[in-house]
Amino acid sequence: MAWDVFSIIGTVAFALSGAIIAMEEEYDLFGVYILGIVTAFGGGAIRNVLIGLPVSTLWNQETLFQITLVAITLFFIMPHHLIKHWNRWGNITDAIGLAAFAIQGAMHAVKLGLPLSAVIVAAILTGCGGGIIRDLLAGRKPIVLRDEIYALWAAIAGLLIGLQFVTSDLFLYGLFIGVIFFRFLSYSREWQLPRKKLYLHK
Repeated sequence: MAWDVFSIIGTVAFALSGAIIAMEEEYDLFGVYILGIVTAFGGGAIRNVLIGLPVSTLWNQETLFQITLVAITLFFIMPHHLIKHWNRWGNITDAIGLAAFAIQGAMHAVKLGLPLSAVIVAAILTGCGGGIIRDLLAGRKPIVLRDEIYALWAAIAGLLIGLQFVTSDLFLYGLFIGVIFFRFLSYSREWQLPRKKLYLHK
């Protein structure tokens, strides 16, 4: 049950996240669909490649593709005043997608019997991969590589699932809420990991 729920939540959230950015960049309807679909399924495709699954397994998710197209269509025809504040909507949908896909990716790796390191990597790539592709296609620096703490929350989710600290659906839903909370808190409080800027003089 949790697997299906997180798949649907993550897919819709990231699809809307991609659609929001496409609309802000003034892409046409086709561009909105493309960016939304790539954001929703890109992370899963990257994960499948790295953990040894064929990318073609994505085509078995016909129901999720249909849900994605419906969600993007409904969002596109929504009144402008409901979606014009993209910073708020974008960060909410992005946080939801990050949490849902990080957990789903980690669960997928555990189901395959992969080691802890693979579980963490699967969580990060599934949670962040679609967003990275989305930002690159929109000509932006990927969120995961700058600004507030982002991928760390996916890694922590993968660690907890890989160590079997989270074993029931109830705990998975609690972890889902926790990742959203801390991702949004790190955005609102502007929490950042240590960084160092290097100046190279020619």
